[in-house]
Amino acid sequence: MGLSNNAKQYLEAFYSGPTLQSLTAQQVRDAMGAVPAPQGIEVPPVAKVENRKIPVHDGEIGVRIYTPVGQGPFPLLMYYHGGGWVIGDLETSDAGCRLLAEQTGRVVVSVDYRLAPEYRFPVPVEDSYAALCWANDHASELNAIADDIVVSGDSAGGNLAAVMAILSQENNGPAITAQALIYPVTNLDFTTPSYEKFAEGFGLDKDLMIWFGEYYINNEEEFKHPKISPLLHENLSNLPPTIIIAAENDVLVDEGVQYRDKLQEAGVTVEYLQLDGSIHGYFSNMAVFAEETKTTVDTIAKFLSLVPSK
Repeated sequence: MGLSNNAKQYLEAFYSGPTLQSLTAQQVRDAMGAVPAPQGIEVPPVAKVENRKIPVHDGEIGVRIYTPVGQGPFPLLMYYHGGGWVIGDLETSDAGCRLLAEQTGRVVVSVDYRLAPEYRFPVPVEDSYAALCWANDHASELNAIADDIVVSGDSAGGNLAAVMAILSQENNGPAITAQALIYPVTNLDFTTPSYEKFAEGFGLDKDLMIWFGEYYINNEEEFKHPKISPLLHENLSNLPPTIIIAAENDVLVDEGVQYRDKLQEAGVTVEYLQLDGSIHGYFSNMAVFAEETKTTVDTIAKFLSLVPSK
């Protein structure tokens, strides 16, 4: 299909300045922080939004809890934001999380895991799992159901969500009902055909993805670590039902397909949707990509409504 008109306009603005990979991590964060918050985003009201600090190994992190309208107790959804494990925060996924809470009828816990390169692998994974266990342990005070948890995220957050499902199964941790992965990173390999096709000019350049990966890992061997590249995990057979939503014009599209196929081969129920005309990163830019974001949330909500709770 090519690019949608709003994707073309977004990319024109995105490439009007220096490329992100030509800057340091802190320079990118500072530049993003200096951009005024978008106005006029239409998101549904939720009953309550609360910021909390929770303990993790050697410190604490923030979480933002979105409670939907209704009596409850509600099932849970853990959300991990994108940004290559290097950038992004609770604000970048705020609009999407409000939509998810309203449309899925779940308490959404958005996780502000610590970022690389200050906190390289495995810290973001450990923080993400600590938040999952915290939500499970504190479900009653969140007006939530401890044994009905969905893990979800976009891009690097989709990677973390996928790893959470694997970790929880390995550790006999919280019961994961389903995983909802939005254009997830599943393999830090950078060699698929989509990495060549969309290498430049589509927002997430190949060089930018390598920049993210090199900030996240500690050494070259870790590119193939299954908790960094879950596609390389040997046994996916006991993972929960999964929905993967892909952007058409994205270096990551092929590894999303590969993860879908590997899950299906392992006997996991998988639904897959590609949004034609879209680009990587739309979910954290609702001001520009409102329809794509709403379609994504609607699709996730419908999928989850058909998944039996454990």
